[in-house]
Amino acid sequence: MTLAQRQFLHGALLPLLVLGGSYLAADVLFHGAMDRSVDRALLAQAAVESVSLFDGPHGEPHLHMASSPLVESVRPFAPQGTLFGPDGAEVMHYPPRPEDHPVETLAPGAVGAPPALLTRELASGPARELTVTVASPAGQPYTLRLQANLAVVEQTVTTFHSTGWAMLAAGALLLLVVQGWQSRRLARRLRHLQAHVERVQAGDLDQPVPEDDGSDELATLREALALATRRLKQARDAQERLLADAAHELRTPLTLMRTTVDLALRKERTGAELTEALRETRTEIDRLTALAGTLLERAELTHGALARAPVDVRALAEEALSAARGLASERRVTLRLEGPAEAHAELHALSLRRALDNLLSNALRFAPEGSEVAVHLRLEAGHLTLEVRDQGIGIPADQREAVFEPFHRLDHAGSGTGLGLSLVREVAQRHGGRAYVADGPAPGARLVLELPQGAPPPQSERR
Repeated sequence: MTLAQRQFLHGALLPLLVLGGSYLAADVLFHGAMDRSVDRALLAQAAVESVSLFDGPHGEPHLHMASSPLVESVRPFAPQGTLFGPDGAEVMHYPPRPEDHPVETLAPGAVGAPPALLTRELASGPARELTVTVASPAGQPYTLRLQANLAVVEQTVTTFHSTGWAMLAAGALLLLVVQGWQSRRLARRLRHLQAHVERVQAGDLDQPVPEDDGSDELATLREALALATRRLKQARDAQERLLADAAHELRTPLTLMRTTVDLALRKERTGAELTEALRETRTEIDRLTALAGTLLERAELTHGALARAPVDVRALAEEALSAARGLASERRVTLRLEGPAEAHAELHALSLRRALDNLLSNALRFAPEGSEVAVHLRLEAGHLTLEVRDQGIGIPADQREAVFEPFHRLDHAGSGTGLGLSLVREVAQRHGGRAYVADGPAPGARLVLELPQGAPPPQSERR
């Protein structure tokens, strides 16, 4: 059974069954209440008549309803009254009967016995009958019989039936229409989501999730699915670009090595020429090794879980500067660290160190001889900021985002894998932070790594 069918069953058919059962129970209760109201009216009338049957002139028995000033008003629904004497013969009847009407007889019952109630079928229809025996002042038993026509009750019940069934049918029709429409709409929305999921399973990430004008949980699911699809597409596109760029980057040194080896094998070479060829090959091998190492680091950052722990960021930055002093000395560049004497944060120390190494390597690559590379460490508003400044030619405004893409190099970048800054951004994103190029006075570039000082936000809020 589909979800839409289940919704229609639970939202329409089952409620209709409950409503129908409730109506039948209400009908039984209503009919019983009407019958009890008739019985109570007969008992009340019998109580009034029985205590005043013999208060007429000379103690003659009489029925009070016959002498009531409201007799004409109550005649249509007032019960019929008959009084039977000690011998069982009919003494009087209300309303008066035609003279040719046969006279009834009713043997008296026991004086003081509870009133007897029963339903009798008369010529005019069903009637509720009450009989009670009372004693006259002389001690003789007289029987009072009251008969209430049930036609009014039946008419009321019939009206209740017709009105109730009409309202129930209208409600059922409305419920079926609304639930049918809702079920079809739900089924359509689910089919759209199912079709999109099937397209994603088949590898088609280009088609967007169909629009949904709802505002319920399905709409929220649709938004989450759309976001997941966009992220999958971005990840796939980034992976494809990375593979294409990696293939290009690998092909270049391999081509150079093959060319060098082919030239060395083409004719006899001197020892010096072979040494130079091997040196060139070794350079390309080192380049491939560096590229492979950076790719592995990036893969570890992308797929591995980062175990965060309290880190002395100041000490970590000093270690990174110490490791870079050899390269800085070769290029006659001064390294400087500014910031608080102590700076602690919950981070993944190894990945942060990799990011710092890449930022320093990038700055030293562009820093001119005799210049300075400065690292500024700041802790503010729950964030850790590491800013690396050089005095090179800077980064053009239109390339400030592109430099963080894998294998992107500036025209003047020279050697390098082109993966260093992309790894820096990956570290920032895995920590729930960001990496960017900040504005600043020329010359030089200001690359900023900004991370939350405490626990990072959920993975769904990053990227």
